[in-house]
Parts: sequence; structure tokens; C-alpha cells
Amino acid sequence: MIPLVAFPELVQHYAPYFARVFSPAAFVQFQRYISGLIVSENKTVEGINRVCVVESRNQSSLNRLLTETPFSVTDLNQARLDLLNHLPATRLKPHGVLSVDDTLLPHYGQHFDEIAKLYDPTDERYVWAHNLVTLHYSDDDTDYPVFFQLWKPADLEHLEQGLVAAGIPLREAKRTLKTTAPDKWKAYLLGVWRRHSHQPEVAALYDSKLRIAEQLLTRWVQAHPELRAHVPVTFDNWYTQPGFCHYVDTTLGMAYVGSLAEDDRVLLRTGAERLDVFAARLKAEHLQALTEHRPGVFQRLTIHYKGERESYDSYCQTHRIQSFGKVRLVIT
Repeated sequence: MIPLVAFPELVQHYAPYFARVFSPAAFVQFQRYISGLIVSENKTVEGINRVCVVESRNQSSLNRLLTETPFSVTDLNQARLDLLNHLPATRLKPHGVLSVDDTLLPHYGQHFDEIAKLYDPTDERYVWAHNLVTLHYSDDDTDYPVFFQLWKPADLEHLEQGLVAAGIPLREAKRTLKTTAPDKWKAYLLGVWRRHSHQPEVAALYDSKLRIAEQLLTRWVQAHPELRAHVPVTFDNWYTQPGFCHYVDTTLGMAYVGSLAEDDRVLLRTGAERLDVFAARLKAEHLQALTEHRPGVFQRLTIHYKGERESYDSYCQTHRIQSFGKVRLVIT
């Protein structure tokens, strides 16, 4: 273990941008914690406190900084964003892109606030984890998270009482599931909530990941109205749901790029067709046209990204997608 006898130059240079967020004592602990994260091999509070010879303090002081939260996380994040926007390379730009996604933060053990048993698609198993929803910014020069919020499991008792108070009837036959099949009771309540979530008093009962994503994007638009028409937002198939897409397009007035699933259906004059079948047919038609020296349905596009050139064969036409309505469909 190499003791930390002075704060790293990086911390000394940038820490003053965050001083307004903390009390003088908490500001010292903040610098110790950030320095420890940078240089200590052991990233635990105990490990960081042990390596910090500079401004030596009792471990309980560093614990209080993290557990009793004597500062506003919102203010701390805003100080970070102010710093990034102060620097030409990292400030928000009209040619940037936003993305929405959530990240599992697995834990060993179950004794954590707001933890839940969640499915990890990478390992294809359920794990005990937190789930962090993030709004991320990216351009040719930089990448960083803008806003974030921890998803919390639904409070089923609060949800049930709220639905009843909103005048939404719950089937008596389903109430026995509370004791006989809790998972089914949870699924039933969330299904009722989802069907009535267009009502503001019902939507406020539970912050789903989609609702959190809407809130994060709304905050961004309010903070940067001048960029709303220029910066699109992207998201994967899980977030590409009709209600969320409609909110981004109609309520926020932002352009978006979502990802459809292979079994989504494109509505053609000949009837509905699975998207993977439609894409395969287009590719076959394109290759056949090339063998006959005719223009294909895909066009070659070249873009600049992170200092490099990337080329794609791209199909872009307006189609009706089941449940989404008329949208611009891009297949590359």
C-alpha cells in the first residue's frame, strides 16, 4: 500500500469547482474520497481511509459523507455539468446525441435499500441489484452521463391504495394472490397501473423505468430548450415502446431513434409482415438487383464518427409499424 501524502494534482485543480456544494469539513472528505477512488487499489471506504495519510481522519467521517448525505446529489451533479459546459471539448453541442439506458449494479447480499431481484441479460440469470437509469450525452469529442435516477421497486401496498383512491376497481378474485402467489399479484397490480397510467394521479404512484426516462428527458429539454430541435435521443428495443416514443416526439418535440425487435410487424399492402422477414426480403432483392446491374433498394452512406469513417448500406422509407403508426423505418 502506497500512502497518499497529498491530493493528486488532478483533484487539486478541479475540486474548487465543487466547493460550493459542501461544507468546509465535508469538502475535505470529498477530496479524500475522490483521491482514494483514483489511487487506491482497495475502493472500499476502509481502504480509501487507510491510504489517505493526507488530511488523516477517522473512518466514520468518510462514512458519514456517503451514508448521511450532508450535500445535495442534484447540486453536485449540476456542478459537474457546469464544469463540463465550461470546457470547449466537453460542452453540449448541436451535433451531439443523447441516449437513454439503464444499468444493473449487482451486489453480493440482499441487505441494501431499494435492491431487487432483476434479470441480467448478459449472464442470463436473476441477480440482486440496483438499476440505474441514465441519460447520456455523446459527440465526436466526448461522452458523459447528464442525468441519472435510481429505479426503485414498486411499493405494492401504496400502489393498491392509490389505485383504489383513484376509483380504479381491482378484481376481488385477484386479491387472494397477495398471499398465494405474490409475484402474480405484483404483475396484476402493475398491469392495472400501466393501463391507467395516462391519468396523472395514477402515473404518480410508481416511477417505472420508462417514466424515469421521460422525467430525465423533460429535465434536459427544460435546461436546454435551444438544443431540443438539434439533439436527437436514442434508445434500445426495451425503451422503444409506443407510449414512450409518442412522448418524446409529441410532448417533448425531439427527434428519436429507437430499435425495433425482429418480431415487430411492418404493415404492407399485402398484409402484416415480421420485420426480420421483411429485412431479409429487401436484402435478397438488393443483391438480385446488383447482379443485374440495377440500383438496389439500399444506399451506401458514409459517416464520420470519433475521427473515423464508417460506411453502411441503408434502407430508409416511411412505413406503418404495428402499434407505432407511420414512422421512418431505417434498416442497415
